[in-house]
Amino acid sequence: MGIYPYPFNSFSIAKRKVFISYHHENDQQWANLMKRTYADKYEIFYDNSLDEEVDSDDPEYINRVIREEFINGSSITIVLCGAETWKRRFVDWEIYSTLHHEHALLGIALPTAPKTWDGKITVPDRLHDNIVSGYAHWISWTTDGVELQKAIEVAITRSSQTRLINNSREKMQRSSP
Repeated sequence: MGIYPYPFNSFSIAKRKVFISYHHENDQQWANLMKRTYADKYEIFYDNSLDEEVDSDDPEYINRVIREEFINGSSITIVLCGAETWKRRFVDWEIYSTLHHEHALLGIALPTAPKTWDGKITVPDRLHDNIVSGYAHWISWTTDGVELQKAIEVAITRSSQTRLINNSREKMQRSSP
């Protein structure tokens, strides 16, 4: 067990405002489980996720809503990475806005995420860029509240290193089938 510069418990760290980004069609049950498991039991986050997609075909409007109503009020975005998360344009746009606002970024590999022959998981490109740069933090799915709390705090700490942000990719224009 490692030694940490401050204790990780529900009383020592302020409740974080979290935006959860995920593929709604495939991974809703994981987002629901995370909300049920952690929202009340641990003082680690306030969920600010979109319950439904923004009802518009105008990409500029959708981007503005994501930025102003969801990402802007959070301190960290958690990206739940399942089988097809990497294909979703809204996930890419949410990561883009998170980085634009210099908020923390945490990727979580869901148990449903397929692995390549060498054990790697396919994640959204923009998330991958920032894991590689050292800005974003990456963990596997956990039901341990202390472990999640530690990961959130690592991601928050890393977010002070804004020079590591890599937000240079063009935004996805449409989701892949």
